[in-house]
Amino acid sequence: MDYLSVSTIWTIQLIVHGLLAVALLGALTHQAMAVAMPVRQIATPSGFITRFRTVRGAGYATAIVVLWVVTFILGAWIYTKYRIAIRIPLERTGYFKTLGFFELKEHAAALGLFILPAYWYVWKNPKNLGFDGARKWITVLLASLCWFSFLVGHVLNNVRGFG
Repeated sequence: MDYLSVSTIWTIQLIVHGLLAVALLGALTHQAMAVAMPVRQIATPSGFITRFRTVRGAGYATAIVVLWVVTFILGAWIYTKYRIAIRIPLERTGYFKTLGFFELKEHAAALGLFILPAYWYVWKNPKNLGFDGARKWITVLLASLCWFSFLVGHVLNNVRGFG
């Protein structure tokens, strides 16, 4: 009944985790640009950057919360394999800076998960002008944490590979 090897299953999980991370990264970057550098009233937005910033940020909030949680859970599952198959050989070969950055990535992802309720609260009612500052900076912080986590995970995968 074994259609896929164990190594293939772990690789598929890593690819799905990466695809979810890219979707999360895109949504957060889009939303952060829209809230950090809003476009003033323009009849027809011209240029890629201007069109990129004209999105309604509130429409991304639910997707971002769901993507962060699902990506975090899948990453936590993959972490069990990382602790045995990846981390130990990296320690033996002396890649301590790489391992240290991965430890920071873990903390960044957990901090983002901790911030999600506040993020959700400020985006529940985007017309509440009292939350504009909090909405902006929480979104920019989450986007920064996401970019950091994505880049560190990508570099770690390039250093050792998976499996």
